[in-house]
Amino acid sequence: QVQLVESGGRLVQAGESLRLSCAASGRTFRIYRMGWFRQRPGKEREFVAAIPWSGASTYYADSLKGRFTISKDNAKNTVYLQMNSLNPEDTARYYCAVRSTDRPSGYGYWGQGTQVTVSS
Repeated sequence: QVQLVESGGRLVQAGESLRLSCAASGRTFRIYRMGWFRQRPGKEREFVAAIPWSGASTYYADSLKGRFTISKDNAKNTVYLQMNSLNPEDTARYYCAVRSTDRPSGYGYWGQGTQVTVSS
């Protein structure tokens, strides 16, 4: 099993930046990709960004490229999401998820999420 705990979400003003963190614990050796998703009010959960556990490639939702940056610290078993130039449409609950060898079909482990609210 893998446990994920997100942190860093809070209320910010439009134009500000915020960094979210996701700490993984448990059988982290099974992880091969970590991702961020978000669910905006009244909308379905959507992909934000992903990064392999080994390697430097990164993947982003087209609409967020250039404003959001995903990174990781393998030594801390932590993945980050740097969000810049936030606007009210970024208001959402942000979730961390992993793809792992014991649950190879999609993202099999999810955190509880952290709330980001952007005021205008």
